[in-house]
Amino acid sequence: MQHKTLEDGRWANMPFIEQMANIGSEISRTANWKEKGNEKRAQAAFDRATELIDLTLKYGRTHEPGRSSMLRELCRLREILCEEYLSLDKSALKSFDNYFLQFGMAARNRKA
Repeated sequence: MQHKTLEDGRWANMPFIEQMANIGSEISRTANWKEKGNEKRAQAAFDRATELIDLTLKYGRTHEPGRSSMLRELCRLREILCEEYLSLDKSALKSFDNYFLQFGMAARNRKA
C-alpha cells in the first residue's frame, strides 16, 4: 500500500469530489508516464490510482445518499482503467482527462 496514511480515516473524511480529483491526478500521471515509455513509473502511478479507487470503494460516501450509484460507477471505472492500462495504445488513458477534469475544477472551487 502506497497511501498508508490515508487508511487511518483521512481518506474517509475527504469529500467525494476531492477523492475523485486525486484519483484523476494519478490516472493522468499513469497516462503521461505510459506515453513517455517509462513503464516503471507508469506502473507505480497505476498502482496508486487503483489503490485510491479501492479506498473510495471502501470509505467513500458511507453515510450519504447515492452510495450504491457511486459504487457501481467506481467499479466500472476501475474495470475500464485496467483494460486501458493493459492496452497497447499508449494514449488510451488520455480519455479519462475530461472526466476527471470536472472533479478537479469542482474540488478547487470548493476550496476557493
